[in-house]
Amino acid sequence: MKKNLIVFSTVFILSFFFSGCSKNGAAKELKVYSIIHEEETQALTDLFTKKTGIPVKFLRASTGELVNRVINEKEHPNADILLGGASSYHIQASSAGALEAYVSPLAKNVPSYAKSKDGTWTGFCVLTVGIGINEKRYNEKFPDIPLPKTWEDLLNPAYKGEIVLTNPVASSTAYLFVQNQLQRLGQIKGWDYLLTLAPLVGQFPDSGSAPAKLIGTGEYALGVSYIHAVIKYKSEGFDVTCVAPPQTVGDVDCISIMKNTDNLEAAKKFVDFMLSKEAQELMSSIDFTIPVNPDAKGVEGSVPVESLDLIDYNVEMASAQKDEVLAKWSSLVK
Repeated sequence: MKKNLIVFSTVFILSFFFSGCSKNGAAKELKVYSIIHEEETQALTDLFTKKTGIPVKFLRASTGELVNRVINEKEHPNADILLGGASSYHIQASSAGALEAYVSPLAKNVPSYAKSKDGTWTGFCVLTVGIGINEKRYNEKFPDIPLPKTWEDLLNPAYKGEIVLTNPVASSTAYLFVQNQLQRLGQIKGWDYLLTLAPLVGQFPDSGSAPAKLIGTGEYALGVSYIHAVIKYKSEGFDVTCVAPPQTVGDVDCISIMKNTDNLEAAKKFVDFMLSKEAQELMSSIDFTIPVNPDAKGVEGSVPVESLDLIDYNVEMASAQKDEVLAKWSSLVK
């Protein structure tokens, strides 16, 4: 009964939160499920409203939670847009019949790796995974160990309890890392790597933004994080650095429109906006992300894709085996 009450309360709150409608002839409110940080979401939606007059409400939550909502609500969506999340999650939602196909006029200049063939998702910034390091804490804890430079370096038993990695069941950041190891090493060696690393991890938070924050504040010496997230903390004066190991993984943060939305035209305008030079440069200025629009420039300090040694990432395989991989992770990693 308690569980039913919690579910009912959640549905009621969401219905109330997303109950916005047009008033006095004003434009109908656009509703966004956002996986990217609240600061960026607020800045982007404010600019969109300023440019179009269309008001926006958003709900910020983790990737796993919001993708599950999108799939479960596909007949009667409570939002119009899914903003953020790696491509494998949008493929999952598309395969479940939860996404609307839309090819923006601006998508013609987007690289092929950053857009779906059926138009159900389009990337707006590049995501790369690396090792974040709090140099002060690291030097205090491991004065005789050089900074890690490769993924294998993280397996040093001395690091036990000093690594933070998000929970891949909830976070697209960690699932991208898991696929990084499975695809670069193969299934057997990849799982050997992951099961060797897991006991060294001190915390598995759900939020993809947590490792950069926990490294920045000095609670852990090491963490697996999006590279741009660590660079942002470094720009704010935290004593952190980031290493992009050889054979790391690259993907894209994506945007999709919900199937059966009743605000389709406004949703299409928001997709167009997110693919624009102005929106992608705004996001990069806040979060050091790498734009996919070739006309947009990443802010000074962001890491150019060309400087990275990336694996040939198979996003379709990552999406197809996600349930199996996460079930195995949940059963083996306690």
